Amino acid sequence: MSKNTLIIFALAALLAPLSAHSVEPQRGRRSVNLPDGEGKALVEAVCASCHGLDQIVRSNGYDTPREWHDVFATMIDLPDPQATQVAGYLAAQFPDKGDRRPMLMPGDATVEITEWIAPTLGQRVRDPAEAPDGSIWWTGMWASLAGRLDPATGEMEEFQLPETARPHTVVPDDSGSIWYTGNSNATIGRLDPRTGEITEYQTEARDPHSAVFHPNGNLYFTAQRARMLGRLNPETGEITEVATQANPYGIKVDANGTVWVAYNGTNKIGALDPETMEVRYYEVPNERSRIRRLDIASDGMIWYGNSTMGRIGRLDPETGEIKEWPSPSGPTSHPYAFAIVDDIIWYNESGMRPDALVRFDPETEQFQSWPLPSGVGIIRNMWVTREGDLLIHQSSTNRIGIVKISGSRLTAQ
Repeated sequence: MSKNTLIIFALAALLAPLSAHSVEPQRGRRSVNLPDGEGKALVEAVCASCHGLDQIVRSNGYDTPREWHDVFATMIDLPDPQATQVAGYLAAQFPDKGDRRPMLMPGDATVEITEWIAPTLGQRVRDPAEAPDGSIWWTGMWASLAGRLDPATGEMEEFQLPETARPHTVVPDDSGSIWYTGNSNATIGRLDPRTGEITEYQTEARDPHSAVFHPNGNLYFTAQRARMLGRLNPETGEITEVATQANPYGIKVDANGTVWVAYNGTNKIGALDPETMEVRYYEVPNERSRIRRLDIASDGMIWYGNSTMGRIGRLDPETGEIKEWPSPSGPTSHPYAFAIVDDIIWYNESGMRPDALVRFDPETEQFQSWPLPSGVGIIRNMWVTREGDLLIHQSSTNRIGIVKISGSRLTAQ
């Protein structure tokens, strides 16, 4: 049995045939009591070995065993008798609540969504990115790996990173090297896919989070709980880190070289000077506002998702003026990932089930939205490809996806 085999403590003998493509238990806890019923003990043993049982209780639920099976089959490969029992128990005890369905908006735009299941089950895929050769990379946070997908063939390959890394974000550089943030071991890492060689750079910040390359060649990153911003010079390995306001999260670079930072712990957006590392703060209305991700339009406007208020917003850096629009599914929609293609705003409503992909046209101020095919998880970040498509993921169901946008100027080039 490989080191990536999921070991079920309470029922190890019963579940010995588990797939070798599963994640070792990371969070062995039982945070809530499940209702009595046939299969309860099995669900507790299987599910609590990797995540809290509260995630089941708080889920939107499903009415049929087939639907529940489709979800947990991306996390663990159970023998048929146990899979049937787990699916039956979950469907009986946790049917669809029906209270988190998105308000889907009609429109004329069309998209085509393709998804792939990552090989190692339960790895919590996240933050896909496009490399110069067109391959798609992602991080498997719970399995401490980086994955590569050939979108033309669907072929996948995974690279084991240091066990303690638990990478959050992956960012390819122009040479084809893959950089990642070691969220659990306070490192920035570089993977050479050609050789498999890994180089780690130690950070003062304990939890490097999101990262972006700057035209000056440096890598800039956020550290959410450490409340720090960092800069790594890949040529020298020198790291500069500064304290910042609460919980910096998403990070982007505008056409003038300013590094923009979303704050998930306060109602602010930051503009970081790439040389001095000084931050100018812009306050978003309402102290409850929290920003996870942002992006920058061709006119320099900063667009963001206000997750706690269920709104999207636009910041004019020149005047500081902010305007916001309510997301279609309302205050609990939790806008999360954010991307701009041809000055059209794209984001997801992460509080809804299924997770909804939303398009907003700033000129007409009209919304359009689509349900994600495997919308159980959450799109936590999006990447715009050179062809003008969106790279997405569903962390809870182990999927990497691509959204082909019909009629974009980028695609037409």
